[in-house]
Amino acid sequence: MQPAYYEDLEEIQNKYWSMLDDAVTNRNSPFRIPVFICANQNEVDGRIVVLRKSDRESKLLQFHTDLRSPKVHILKNNKNASLVFYDKEEKIQLRVKVECEVNNQNSITKESWKKTQHISRRCYLTDSPPGTTSNDPTSGMISKLEDFDYTMEQSEEGYKNFTVIKCKIKSVEWLYLAAKGHRRAKFNLEKNKNDWLVP
Repeated sequence: MQPAYYEDLEEIQNKYWSMLDDAVTNRNSPFRIPVFICANQNEVDGRIVVLRKSDRESKLLQFHTDLRSPKVHILKNNKNASLVFYDKEEKIQLRVKVECEVNNQNSITKESWKKTQHISRRCYLTDSPPGTTSNDPTSGMISKLEDFDYTMEQSEEGYKNFTVIKCKIKSVEWLYLAAKGHRRAKFNLEKNKNDWLVP
């Protein structure tokens, strides 16, 4: 039996939003770690990010990064980017085109920083920016930080580097792999237009 979303555009949207919402809190969800792709002229780059927020009403996805990260520089020059999600068991792929907003030391980052655990805050406490060349293998942290030997109060130092990337969704392309026949659809959230596509 085919799922409800096999030939129903509304059910497809309900399905992918439920998967995105679940991924924010479910560490085992494959949708929790999408590939984020951004580009600045000839410099095209992709990496895994952790999905931190999913908001259907506002058509938003969100993740965290370090202000000194190369992707922040790229996004300041070109705010258009893409997120790719894939769930092997569900056989569902999402290609999401977004417009990014870089947030640092504002109300958005304050709210997210409060929820950031002690263990995660050390990522923002390194002396050198992510991607800096090193003569030796390194985490970029002093041993004290590697051993989590710092207080929550001391971790506040990392807030200046803590950055929230808000991704306003422009379109979602859905692919469902099925033995009976694949299904592909595109949802243009800017124009509120939905279309079936040939897989």
